[in-house]
Amino acid sequence: MENAQIEVAKRLLAIDTIKIQPNIPFTWASGWKSPIYCDNRKVLSFPETRTFICSQFVKLIQEKYPNAEAIAGVATGAIAHGVLVAEALQLPFIYVRSKPKGHGLENLIEGDIQPGTKVVIIEDLISTGGSSISAAEAIRNFGAEVLGMLAIFTYNFPLATQNFEDANIELTTLSNYNILLKLAYDSGDITDSQLESLNNWRKSPETWGK
Repeated sequence: MENAQIEVAKRLLAIDTIKIQPNIPFTWASGWKSPIYCDNRKVLSFPETRTFICSQFVKLIQEKYPNAEAIAGVATGAIAHGVLVAEALQLPFIYVRSKPKGHGLENLIEGDIQPGTKVVIIEDLISTGGSSISAAEAIRNFGAEVLGMLAIFTYNFPLATQNFEDANIELTTLSNYNILLKLAYDSGDITDSQLESLNNWRKSPETWGK
């Protein structure tokens, strides 16, 4: 599993999906300062990496959830990835909005799904896990069964781990922050002091850089 996680991290770095710059931090929508930025939407523009990511999702689902009956994507970043996975597995696809549509049927879940359906959720990125867990709860509230959630990348925040445990959702990611840091450090892309700063951010992202 770790070899696959390293390969995913390498591919994300190669197409600039992940940028690491502890000396010139990014600012998230939450106001948090961050030494890293991950935009997995860029994966869709690179066919070879897009196909590889999809194949890794498919492999995990076949191994962990062979009884899956539908694939769900979390809007908006994971919709396309979820469609690719559903197509590869020839399973129905739905997606979950962040909030109900403000007109028409005012759907929160788009697509056709029946209560009792066994669903695997695809996500692109896990930070604290809040929006991802909300999507899973929406599916559960509809009466479907969430088998688990798969994501491309996680920042390995302790808060996210606790949130998923509290929600009783099994999370599996194709790669993660710890793997990324080891890869970047071993290749000489980050220094000892930058590595320390990056580790400190993961432990306390809400106060880092202030």
